[in-house]
Amino acid sequence: MLRRPLLAVGLALAIAAGAAQAAPAPVAGADQIVARTLPNGLKVVVWPDRDIPNVAMYIWYRVGSRNERPGITGIAHYFEHMMFNGTRTRAQGEFDRVMEASGGSNNAYTSADVTVYQNWFPASAMPVIFELEADRMRNLQFDPKAVESERGVVQSERRTRVDDDNLGTLLEQMQATAYVAHPYQIPTIGWPSDIEGWKVMDLQDYYRQYYAPNNAVMFIVGDVEPEVAFKLADQYLASIPAQPAPPAVTTKEPPQLGERRLRIERDAQTPLIAMAWHTVAAADREARVMEMLLSILGRGDSSRLYQRLVEKEQAAVDVGTQFDAGFDPGLAWVYAIVPPGGDVTRTEQLIDEEIARLAQDGPTAIEITKARNQALVGFWHGLETISGKAQALGQYEVFHGDYRKLFSAPTEYESITAEEVKTAAAKVLRQENRTVGVLEPKAEPQAPGKEGAQ
Repeated sequence: MLRRPLLAVGLALAIAAGAAQAAPAPVAGADQIVARTLPNGLKVVVWPDRDIPNVAMYIWYRVGSRNERPGITGIAHYFEHMMFNGTRTRAQGEFDRVMEASGGSNNAYTSADVTVYQNWFPASAMPVIFELEADRMRNLQFDPKAVESERGVVQSERRTRVDDDNLGTLLEQMQATAYVAHPYQIPTIGWPSDIEGWKVMDLQDYYRQYYAPNNAVMFIVGDVEPEVAFKLADQYLASIPAQPAPPAVTTKEPPQLGERRLRIERDAQTPLIAMAWHTVAAADREARVMEMLLSILGRGDSSRLYQRLVEKEQAAVDVGTQFDAGFDPGLAWVYAIVPPGGDVTRTEQLIDEEIARLAQDGPTAIEITKARNQALVGFWHGLETISGKAQALGQYEVFHGDYRKLFSAPTEYESITAEEVKTAAAKVLRQENRTVGVLEPKAEPQAPGKEGAQ
């Protein structure tokens, strides 16, 4: 269930370099959205969409690994598991059984900034789903057996995703190196000793503080009348008491004063190299500029890095980019998987050359058009489903402060210029602003008697 702030091959939707895109059109149905805030602070946003008789309900809690401290790292992600594990009124496993019996399904994810619970169900099951969500917001149980069982699940997940995964290991170490002050240095999965050490009291305190209605927003998209949804929210959720606002995260990462580097040796077939630069928060216009910049650099087979490193020089078998966009300034990533036995230093030099070229000359007209098209296609594709609509509403309400800003996104992407991309490349992708990480296979041990042989 964990959504890691890690890079992966083939992120997002790829489109052909010459794809045409019409001028942004109004978002159908956007004028039907209605929002209401309950007296306890829970905001409910409803977007009627009657294409199918189903509903997507996403509950966004403003809590992630950003809201942790040494000793309880990973606890936000742990709650993603615990929220399915029984309440004072329901036994462990009953949440899923009741939802599935009503024709529904669910999932969840945790990031550095938020934890999001996702429900999909027939419109006729709305009262049942409201009651389930109200129950676990109000009555979560911390049975010691369930606590230990989920602790083991999280430990196993950490081993699979980080400890036994070379890319996961490299990126976790880089994240911890890139940040010296801000809690974004904390891995969302948590450090092993903290996973082992949480106490029930830690969990109870965290639940009380962060799983309060005034720290959440509910998005309901699908075959539903807004007044019906609000009536159910009043019936099931309005009586849950608000809690004092959680402590604000006020630490700001100081400017990086010089390049940071780390090198890892471990059992591996291929070397890896990654670079991470400090950049902006999700709400900043420059975040959209960075999306397009990273698209030009490393998204798809026609991108600069793929063409140079993979197609022309054979210095990598794959390349990619990623932008961590959250409440606070995040990281812009570039990574490359080097061929077995390949020269990592040469791969790094080629990446540097392409970045320098972009910072000096800017993107071509074809490149800026392609990046803009990719952004717009991704935007419209995301709004094709009720799930995509719920996710997009949450992204803009929580990170940008108002879900209505979602509908100006196409215009904003259209307005981004080649000069802005060039300026961002020169400003952000500087050597003194980056962390470089390399993972290389362990050297083969030298056979006895070989050294000094005549």
